[in-house]
Amino acid sequence: MAFLAPSESLHQAMQQHDLTGNEHGYFVYDLDLLASHLNKLQQQDVVKLWYAVKANPLSKVVETMAQSGIQFDVASRGELAQVLAQNVPSSKVLNTGPAKSKAQIGEFLSVGVNTFVVESINQLRWLQEAAVEQGKSPRALLRVQLRWPEGEKNPLGGNSLTPFGLGTDEWSEITAADFPAVELCGLHIFQWGNMLSNAKMFELWSQMVAPLVSLANAVGFELKVLDLGGGLGVDYLGQGQGIDWQTAVGDLAKIKESAGVEELWLELGRYAVAECGYYVTDIIDCKTNFGEQQLVLAAGINHLLRPAITDQPFPAALLRSATNKKVQSEISESTSDTQHFHIHGPLCTSMDCLGVLPLPADVEVGDKLMFSFAGAYGFTESMPLFLCHEVAAEYVFTEQEGMVCVRAAQPASWYLR
Repeated sequence: MAFLAPSESLHQAMQQHDLTGNEHGYFVYDLDLLASHLNKLQQQDVVKLWYAVKANPLSKVVETMAQSGIQFDVASRGELAQVLAQNVPSSKVLNTGPAKSKAQIGEFLSVGVNTFVVESINQLRWLQEAAVEQGKSPRALLRVQLRWPEGEKNPLGGNSLTPFGLGTDEWSEITAADFPAVELCGLHIFQWGNMLSNAKMFELWSQMVAPLVSLANAVGFELKVLDLGGGLGVDYLGQGQGIDWQTAVGDLAKIKESAGVEELWLELGRYAVAECGYYVTDIIDCKTNFGEQQLVLAAGINHLLRPAITDQPFPAALLRSATNKKVQSEISESTSDTQHFHIHGPLCTSMDCLGVLPLPADVEVGDKLMFSFAGAYGFTESMPLFLCHEVAAEYVFTEQEGMVCVRAAQPASWYLR
């Protein structure tokens, strides 16, 4: 596993917190690291970047994104409210998501959201009606599904039937002139997630150009914007793979020229924020079962669900504090050899498994386990209400302010009524 170690100062802050904190699990996000990473992503003029808020909607993360100049992809009323609450102008919001009702479209338009990804003919009609009623002229991108001869299955569907958009045949049944209040300006396509190969990404992007240009011509509008979604991956499994950003920018420049569009867009989630986050929880029990080593944690998929639904565990290491008799100067360094442990959470379901991970053989009850790449699809993708365990705390870290609590850990009584 390619564990991504925190900075020395963040590591020290987490160790100090371990002496005083009593949570059963918490997240911490390094905002300095996030800002530095976003600055690198923005050092180009090829592609306009949007942040997919679903990856991590925490207020401080949204603020850091806004400061970088990245705009926001929101897919629900709640995400919109969270973004606007951080003083982000509604003009910097792109509304995505398959379940936009007529009422929601009207609400988004009324507060100043002016750019929509429409995923059905109904949504396009509703946007036209809302635009007429409110005297506005929103922009819209049609979301498209394509089929490839050699597709693959993943959470976004690949070649499978999904609720995301329509096929080219279905969209070809409409005419842009029938929706005069809406500026049809582009097409949106995004079917493969967590891609780890620049060559594969470029191959998929290249295959999209011809059918999308043809679709815009068939519907009768100028293709000004091509939105390729996201899908740039994180190497959770430590296989030495990953997307090189500069190579991706070069590939995107070729796609932009080939498509002849004015603007190319990407909506980044995990690639933007994953590396800045860590999740820490206690080891409650250790045992040998059927010849395998098992660790049981204070929290599992109730705080960190993604490993159970993707078979991609977050890399982990030990966080040993000065209270531990085996305290080491380096993360997870030990006098013992490394061996593999099956990692389980506390929920009464076999689904509560965070993977099989290499850790020092001398791991013991009371140690803290720290997961990296937890900045994306962490707490808000989890299932915190099952079995009434504690809701995870969330912290942010900067060199200037240290670890600051954004939301304290909460007992089940916080939400039970």
